[in-house]
Amino acid sequence: MASLLKSYTRHKTFISYHHADEAEVAAFIDHFDHDHDVLISRGIGASMAGDVIDSTNADYIKQRIRQLYLRNSSVTLVMVGAETWGRRFVDWEVAASLRNTATSSRNGLLAITLPSIANSTRQLPARVDDNVDGTDGYARWMKYPTSTLDLGQIIDAAYTRRTTHASVVDNSRALRQRNAS
Repeated sequence: MASLLKSYTRHKTFISYHHADEAEVAAFIDHFDHDHDVLISRGIGASMAGDVIDSTNADYIKQRIRQLYLRNSSVTLVMVGAETWGRRFVDWEVAASLRNTATSSRNGLLAITLPSIANSTRQLPARVDDNVDGTDGYARWMKYPTSTLDLGQIIDAAYTRRTTHASVVDNSRALRQRNAS
C-alpha cells in the first residue's frame, strides 16, 4: 500500500560532494537510496583522491567526467558542506552535469545543505549559485530533507527542469583550476 502513495519517480542521481563530508553523504545515501528507494545514487567516490582527468582543457574535462562518471544519471545533487563551495572537483562535476551535447542530455541540478552546517554561514559552489534564481532558475537549493516524499518530489522537479528551464542554464564560468584554501 505504501507504493500507492509514492508520487515521484526514482531517478539515477549523481551525488557531488567534498570528501570531508563523506560520512554525512554516506548516511544520506544509506537512508534515502538503500533504506527508502527515493533515488538511485551514483558518484565518483574514493577515486577523487587524485586528479580525475589529467588535462587543463575545459571541454575535454567536462566530456570525460560526463563519459566516465555521469553517464546514465539524469539529476546531479550537490551535497553542500562547509568547504564544498571551493572544491574544484565539485565545480568540474557540476559543469559536466550542465553540459548538453548530441550524445548526452544535461542533468537536472539540486543542492542540499548538509545538517552539519545547517545553522552556520553556508555558501554554494559558484556554478550552482549561477543557476539558482528563486522559482525562475534552473537549479534548486534546499535544506536537508525531512521526508522521502519531499526529496523524491524535488528530485523529480529537477529532472523536469531539464526541459522546462533549459533556456536559463548558465554554464559560462571558467572551470575552477584549484581548490580554495
